[in-house]
Amino acid sequence: MIKQFIDKLIAKATPGPRRAKPRFGKRTEVPAEVHGIDPSLVDHRAVDVVRTLKDAGFEAYIVGGAVRDLLLGLNPKDFDVATNATPEQVKGLFRRAFIIGKRFRIVHVVYGHGKESDVIEVSTFRAFLDNSAAEQVSGNEKTSRRALAGVQHAVDASGRVLRDNVWGPQDEDATRRDFTLNAMYYDPETQIVVDYHHGIEDAKKKLLRMIGDPATRYREDPVRIIRAVRFAAKLGDLGFALELKTAAPLVQSQALLADVPQSRMFDEVLKLLQTGHALATIDQLHKLGLSQGIYPLLDVVVERADTDFVHAALSDTDRRVREGKPVAPSFLLACVLWEDVRAGWNRRMQSGELPLPALYEAIDDTLDQRIGDISGRGKLAADMREIWVMQPRFEKRTGRVPDSMVAQLRFRAGFDFLWLRAEVGEVDEALAEWWQEYSTADEQRRYDLLEQAREEQKARQRAQQPVVRRVAPKVTTDHGIAPAAPEPASSTGEPVAAAAKKRRRRRRKPGTGDTASPSNTD
Repeated sequence: MIKQFIDKLIAKATPGPRRAKPRFGKRTEVPAEVHGIDPSLVDHRAVDVVRTLKDAGFEAYIVGGAVRDLLLGLNPKDFDVATNATPEQVKGLFRRAFIIGKRFRIVHVVYGHGKESDVIEVSTFRAFLDNSAAEQVSGNEKTSRRALAGVQHAVDASGRVLRDNVWGPQDEDATRRDFTLNAMYYDPETQIVVDYHHGIEDAKKKLLRMIGDPATRYREDPVRIIRAVRFAAKLGDLGFALELKTAAPLVQSQALLADVPQSRMFDEVLKLLQTGHALATIDQLHKLGLSQGIYPLLDVVVERADTDFVHAALSDTDRRVREGKPVAPSFLLACVLWEDVRAGWNRRMQSGELPLPALYEAIDDTLDQRIGDISGRGKLAADMREIWVMQPRFEKRTGRVPDSMVAQLRFRAGFDFLWLRAEVGEVDEALAEWWQEYSTADEQRRYDLLEQAREEQKARQRAQQPVVRRVAPKVTTDHGIAPAAPEPASSTGEPVAAAAKKRRRRRRKPGTGDTASPSNTD
């Protein structure tokens, strides 16, 4: 009793904020008949990774979002594995495995080749450490690389974790994860789910709850703010909502995102828009008071989400993800930023610039202002540029242009962009239908379509030509101005002066009996 009293006095006298002792949770093993996960939905490659690690004497589980989705009856997109093996030990067990990352060192185990390849991400159980004891580094991952070299646990001035590569037991690994729904471990061999923080209970309550103090967790990694929005959007259709305590610090913590490297922010924003819930994400951002200020490019998306063209692009992206079709960030961003390109293009042409150079300059300005200098911009910008440059070329349907267009690698993306423009009335639907048919037609049908395009072009040119009408000249009389009398006509019906002019220009052919020599004139 006396010792406890002294400890309290010492704690009160100690300056600085008091930190609660971390609660690592109690290990609960939930059997298959309770959690109801369908083993057939588990990726066989993830099962192979788990089995290989366990055969080598390590612990290994499928973890994170895959367990959450399996528990909810969804089909997981990615499967991650957690183990007590170090990255070097994991790498040594697989023929094609690569250690990546500096902030969090993980292993990518690769299956298949080329486009058919897939990656199982393997992470080592991490220790739950007191960030107040971590090495503090000024700047961020990009500006303080030298100071971070060789450091296992480091934070920046705001408390954001820059390095977290200290290994620990499974219960501490669970506590350092973000949401209770993402902190469960599934063993595909025994089919048990290991739960430390009542994740299964929260799943039944349809609750998205942060482990630990939400404000502290957002400070450790501000990107959790974006993850909170993404999970709320993804699971909103199933009735899930953010716990009030978890949602409360979001707006206040938003300023912390300014310290996150731009390349990481850009990647997280793309995840928001390309997971099949883009429109639901926009709704959540408004609902949570985060519609502005997370990231400049996301601000543009939210601002234009109600316009017909961008709304159609977001809706089309959601549809493709639901149907299991691939989506490209270049296409969606090209749709979002088309308004900037088109405005800059028109402005330059009105000032006298030629159409194609004006378009290229407008594209460069838009990419510089909206995308900036981020990692991977080169490929992304090249694809967006190609989509935009195709648009005026779709208007040209004669000669070799159609065949060269259809043969381009990015034709389908450019055509889909044209089709969206037609849907919102920006271009004639007949133009999009013509290209749709031409791209799938045989040689004879393509010839007919080209003839049709030529006839349409001639008709447009005739319609654009001004109509010239002859007006009789006016003459002055004693009574004022009156139309001149019509000129007398010749026997051919032409005016006499015109007929005489033709006669004066006519030459007789040499060598005939009744004509003069070429040197003579009439």
